[in-house]
Amino acid sequence: MDSMLCRRRMNIAMVLILTLTWLGGICGEFEEQLFEVGKLKMFVDELPDMPRLHGFHSVHGVLKPISLQIGMFYTKWKFHRDLPPTPVFAYGTSRRSATVPGPTIEAVYGVDTYVTWRNHLPSSHILPLDLTISPAAPKYGGIPTVVHLHGGIHEPSSDGNADAWFTAGFRETGPKWTKTTMHYENMQQPGNMWYHDHAMGLTRVNLLAGLVGAYILRHNTVEAPLRLPTGNEFDRPLVVFDRSFRKDGSIYMNATGNNPSIHPQWQPEYFGDAIIVNGKAWPRLSVRRRKYRFRIINASNARFFRFFFSNGLDFVVVGSDSAYLSKPVTTKSVLLSPSEIVDVVVDFSKSPSRTVVLANDAPYPYPGGDPVNEESGKVMKFIVSDDYEADTWTIPNKLINYPPADVSNAVLTRYISMYEYVSDSDEPTHLYVNGLPYDAPVTETPKAGTTEVWEVINLTEDNHPLHIHLGLFKVVEQTALLAAGLEEFTGCMTKYNDAVMCRISKYARGKKTAVTAHERGWKNVFKMMPGHVTRILVRFSYIHSNASYPFDPTQEPGYVYHCHILDHEDNMMMRPLKVIK
Repeated sequence: MDSMLCRRRMNIAMVLILTLTWLGGICGEFEEQLFEVGKLKMFVDELPDMPRLHGFHSVHGVLKPISLQIGMFYTKWKFHRDLPPTPVFAYGTSRRSATVPGPTIEAVYGVDTYVTWRNHLPSSHILPLDLTISPAAPKYGGIPTVVHLHGGIHEPSSDGNADAWFTAGFRETGPKWTKTTMHYENMQQPGNMWYHDHAMGLTRVNLLAGLVGAYILRHNTVEAPLRLPTGNEFDRPLVVFDRSFRKDGSIYMNATGNNPSIHPQWQPEYFGDAIIVNGKAWPRLSVRRRKYRFRIINASNARFFRFFFSNGLDFVVVGSDSAYLSKPVTTKSVLLSPSEIVDVVVDFSKSPSRTVVLANDAPYPYPGGDPVNEESGKVMKFIVSDDYEADTWTIPNKLINYPPADVSNAVLTRYISMYEYVSDSDEPTHLYVNGLPYDAPVTETPKAGTTEVWEVINLTEDNHPLHIHLGLFKVVEQTALLAAGLEEFTGCMTKYNDAVMCRISKYARGKKTAVTAHERGWKNVFKMMPGHVTRILVRFSYIHSNASYPFDPTQEPGYVYHCHILDHEDNMMMRPLKVIK
């Protein structure tokens, strides 16, 4: 571990002086040129439907895989009618066709998807960097990138390991880089995923620059009988995130950290003033009086959204993250953490008004932060047709049942702690899982095909969305920690920095907090409440069948698990996950 850390620090040292000088020079300029988003008129841009790419084609009625070529390009994007074009990094099949978010990739169960991701980015970033948090640091310059298909169950070499990065033209590659073409087997349950950059220490800035996109896996045999809304008009991904802008239209990101003597630029969370849906700030969508399906992805760096409709319309939740629920759940609001996905049906025939606003009231940071303002409290507007019409889509009483999750089948219990380290001024300096940096030797080594119980202990004041690569899980229970127990555990961690030794005894636990109805299915992200122990049942196998993986999950470079607040993940709330036989 020491030699790896030393190599990282040597790379950092070579460029740190330049970074500090650059940040100091532009700090005042960034603050002075911040665009007042309150001057932008809401609901003037139409909601885009991002380009759709199919990873297959039909040969005599049989679907066959094709290889997609998707690049990362520097281009400009109009986030609002009255905002100057914004320099961005965008995914696309060409620079001209690149979009923010990128094209929606559509896949079919049992038909492999092959994607060659190509880095066409310039030599320098469009956003401030902080090289003190151990990012990827190529010797010859360039912007490291690597793509992770979030929610995908596939071979380690195609998972987008943070150290498997590469620069333009594959001139330089990270220590765990494996190959140019990613292979997504598409043998898992149908559902919703998204792809995004995952480069070590640069995830937050590369996503902020625009490197996100949706991925849908369909299974016609299973899904067609459900008769849920389908077709591009009635089945729409909504990729939602927040951004701030400077007067020239460029993306604003703070250039000074909360501990500038420790981290010149890094801050615990990024929050933007404008809410973006499918690449447009507060867009609008005209809808007919019938059912629509929206696959809503929270692609923000740190912002939670609690969505609700201004006129009281319901969400009918049919899926959460990458899996269907067993039955629909009707609710007035949906809370989504960064990287969570909710799959909902909205019946606009029941709208009591001609217009309805999709709104948000989640504090930031969540849950104990500031209330939303006028700009961050609005998301998009729907304009509902006056005319009623026949609706052929349905919401069935039952969706998809997967084999039950049974705690008694778990082979072992692991203890996972989330802990925040602070400076003398009580400002966060870094965040660890189990008191360990990312480069420390792997401690989580699940056996392929087994199920484990993880007790996740959140000792911070923030809600941390935990994401486990490869593994799917169900939440068993959420239990508040008694004040004495929380104090005891925190004191133990401060002294010994050992999550297993310091784990909370059952006598330190208080009342249970109910799991929201639509979050009781299989998940790949869950919100770890502050001051709670969240018990999850993690399965390292398919949830829909007893079939073995069609790949070897024990191969290098392995997998990871981490907090999906990107500023936390980068510094360094992420740990390796090594599957064994």
